[in-house]
Amino acid sequence: MSRRHLAFGCEGDTLVGTLDDAEGTAGLLLVSGGNEIRSGAFAGQAQLAARLAKAGFPVFRYDRRGIGDSSGENREFRESGADLACAVEAFRAERPGLSRVVGFGNCDAASTLMLNSGVGCDALVLANPWTIEQDDGAPPAEAIRARYAQKLRDPKEVLRLVTGGVSLRKLASGLKRAATAPAAPSGLAQQMKVGLEAFAGPVRILIAERDRTAQAFLAEWDRHDPRLSTCKGASHAFVEPDAREWLFAQLVTALKK
Repeated sequence: MSRRHLAFGCEGDTLVGTLDDAEGTAGLLLVSGGNEIRSGAFAGQAQLAARLAKAGFPVFRYDRRGIGDSSGENREFRESGADLACAVEAFRAERPGLSRVVGFGNCDAASTLMLNSGVGCDALVLANPWTIEQDDGAPPAEAIRARYAQKLRDPKEVLRLVTGGVSLRKLASGLKRAATAPAAPSGLAQQMKVGLEAFAGPVRILIAERDRTAQAFLAEWDRHDPRLSTCKGASHAFVEPDAREWLFAQLVTALKK
């Protein structure tokens, strides 16, 4: 495994990427979410890339325009389709022997892949896709219902409730929000659905059980979608040891097929 950095063009700007190279003919395109640089929070994406490359799969990461080492204006995830397409092209140019490119993104990086129908990729792994149109900082009703259901299964939490250890005002507020009727799918969710329907390759949708973003996504998605897989006890970035291993196994499986 070797790691090297390279630059490539995108509509007059210069993007910078990192290739963790390996001998395999199936490679992973790792798309960053939010305004995160290609190494990821606390170098988590760089570590994942190195581990996958050690297992024989080349991994390409990049900074979209206006982020990290790349020039240009930050257009956010909805308008980063050109950056994605140029990154796929650069990956294939650097590794002409690639037979398959698997696109992987978490949060709004997954949304980017969906909105752009996985442009240039042969398969997709989408984790906790972002569907929230306006984020007011409060958990969605779906997340609150999931939290209360978990608490009611815990004898210690039930004891706290009956002995006065729970704020009744907070409880009433939470129950009121939890009782909110499910909203109609957002415009963003519909656009993502349409974009994904235009993608012909295999798709995996990964859900971190404890993640608010994932719970909001499930509230707007078909829960019977056979492409869904849930990691029990996982938070948004799959940082827990068991969740990290689960994510790695999911990616390896996608790359092998």
